[in-house]
Amino acid sequence: MSRRDDLSPDDRRIWARIAGSVTPQVRKKAARLIVGAVEPDPPAAPRPTGKAKPKAAKPAPVPMPVFAPPPQPARSRGLPEELEPRRKRRLSRERDPIEAKIDLHGYGRFQAQDALTAFLMGAQARGYRSVLVVTGQGRRGGTGVIRASVHEWLTAPALRTVVSGFAPAARHHGGDGALYVTIRRS
Repeated sequence: MSRRDDLSPDDRRIWARIAGSVTPQVRKKAARLIVGAVEPDPPAAPRPTGKAKPKAAKPAPVPMPVFAPPPQPARSRGLPEELEPRRKRRLSRERDPIEAKIDLHGYGRFQAQDALTAFLMGAQARGYRSVLVVTGQGRRGGTGVIRASVHEWLTAPALRTVVSGFAPAARHHGGDGALYVTIRRS
């Protein structure tokens, strides 16, 4: 029996989330050797004439291999940035429409992350450009677990291709307990 059979469904879900949040170490590849690309040989020295004793022939120099530069990795999407003040102002005044909204009140930490990821990916698939994420302010004015974690979730590798930026919402949209999130085009 393998160790995976001993895990409960919750443990498997948690392990999948942790394994998905880890970025693999990038290994540097060795420079590529191009076969057949050699430096030209220097011109041969003229042979002396006469009855001089022939010298032992020097071994031919081994041509130096020519290395090609390593291929550049595909450009990855950068981290989501803070929204430009002008874009944030347009969203707060509703000149740019907020096309969808998700309220994460009542969710546990992991359920909220799953719901937020599914919501943002669905919003991107529908072609939405900006959404509102309500996290809540936490109990007794403190920072809630979801509110403290949402920045980490939005910058995680799983959502880098979805989220282009985010910023705290205006007071009438939830203030510190909500975020404007802009979505990349798919």
